[in-house]
Amino acid sequence: MVVTSSSALVVGGGIGGLATAVGLRRNGWQVTLLERAPSFRPLGSGITLAPNAVRALDALGLGAELRARGMAQGAAGLRVPSGRWLMRAKVEELEHRMGVPAFALHRADLHDLLIGALEGVDVRLGHTVTGLPETNTLAFDGPEGPGRLTADLVVGADGIRSKLRRLLFPAHPGPVYAGYVTWRGIVPADRTPAQMSQSVTESWGRGRRFGVIPLADGRVYWYATQSCPEGTGAGYTLAQLASRYASWHRPIPELLAATPHDALIRNDVHFLVNPLDSYVSGRVALLGDAAHALTPDLGQGAAQALEDAVTLAAFLRPSGDVEEGLTRYDRARRPRAQQVVRASAQVGRIIQLRNPVAAAVRDTLASLLPASTYLNATVRTLDWRPPCPA
Repeated sequence: MVVTSSSALVVGGGIGGLATAVGLRRNGWQVTLLERAPSFRPLGSGITLAPNAVRALDALGLGAELRARGMAQGAAGLRVPSGRWLMRAKVEELEHRMGVPAFALHRADLHDLLIGALEGVDVRLGHTVTGLPETNTLAFDGPEGPGRLTADLVVGADGIRSKLRRLLFPAHPGPVYAGYVTWRGIVPADRTPAQMSQSVTESWGRGRRFGVIPLADGRVYWYATQSCPEGTGAGYTLAQLASRYASWHRPIPELLAATPHDALIRNDVHFLVNPLDSYVSGRVALLGDAAHALTPDLGQGAAQALEDAVTLAAFLRPSGDVEEGLTRYDRARRPRAQQVVRASAQVGRIIQLRNPVAAAVRDTLASLLPASTYLNATVRTLDWRPPCPA
């Protein structure tokens, strides 16, 4: 058993866990990060970072490095499968409104950025948490066998299937299926279709959609969705997926044709429809998907995890009262994160409409609203600012 002063155990090496480790370490904590994977590997496909996520990375001291990787620019908007535009805007308008830009990059690049900032953090790979025998003690299985670690603070950033959430709140039903599946992929820069537009677009069909997000390095990130029973399309090949979008506007068929077969990622979408009564229990805090897994419809999964990490670090100082800091964290984060979960699910239900009449009404209303209305609707979600340090 290891006991340290002003020490923290962070469970999970995803975006939320890494950001938490960085934030706590820079505030003077002795941090140990436990990750069950045997190594950090490139993962995922693309990711968008809205202004609130950028502000969180600025607060962690990583804003300059993020900006060096390039920012999203050009047009943005909504289309239908034929290619007709429902709405157009400029990405720069979002920066003008919020004061900071939005970014699109490969998820692995964000992961690498955070890993590069782990100086002073004790990273232990291949460690799987097995129990919580005390409020600030973790039992684990590691490369050298089972063990225990005790610290002043435990942070559960172990994802949507969180072990710590189940241990702390065994009566919670856990994540539920949102009613649709997603496919994602990355087109390499040398296979990008000729004269590829730099527009960030999402095209709405009936129970389906397709998003196109050019990245700063010349690659293109795309995603597709389909409303269907859970598990549908689990064995789809790229060719089978492409056949479902063959009649959709360019460059959708070309992007699917140019995607490497091993780049296809498929997920059933789940979220925490039943909110937790608290993100804190004793000296344990939950954050990210462990606390409030949400659908990807607002592009806020990583952003909310980053907000959590920055807020937790701001309210917890090594010489301060841990319980008081955790109470402040819970008060600050739970209402906001749960509101974003609800809003994201509501947007998803509207976009994934399958009924032809309902979808036609949706498209008509979308075409009648000016771009400024869409921007105004995002202010509550995107205009977040880091709290003042404790």
